[in-house]
Amino acid sequence: MTQPPHDEPTASSPDELREQVEQTREELGQTVEALAAKTDVQARAQEKAAEVKEQATAKAGELKEQATVKAGELKAKATDLAHQVQDRLPDPVKDKAAQAAGQARTKAAQAGQVWEEKAPEPLRQKTAQGAQLARDNRKVLLAAAGVAVVVWLACRRRKG
Repeated sequence: MTQPPHDEPTASSPDELREQVEQTREELGQTVEALAAKTDVQARAQEKAAEVKEQATAKAGELKEQATVKAGELKAKATDLAHQVQDRLPDPVKDKAAQAAGQARTKAAQAGQVWEEKAPEPLRQKTAQGAQLARDNRKVLLAAAGVAVVVWLACRRRKG
């Protein structure tokens, strides 16, 4: 017979021996389950993929939130700067700009009339559809533009 390990006491009765054997079986079963789980590559890969997907989703949410905040900040800053520039302009320049804007509107209206008279009907319909699509998806277009601005600013910061 072999001798029991020194760190485990020997059983003094058959019941204790049965209990030790049962405990050893449970420990061995847990060890086998742990080893089987480690060797199940597909399950581990699926778990890792789910974990990475969850992290990516969380990161995308964070980036979207940051982009929204940054777009709001940029919009506010641009509005503020536009007001500052407008406030500093001398009245003659403002008058001249208003006059030029009026002339530009007139020219645009004339160009629109020429377009209506000269452009073929299928082309006018397609451009009208495109304009309507842009109006219907204004938020998406603005969000995409905001994201593009944020990406552009991030790239500029990295280069600088």
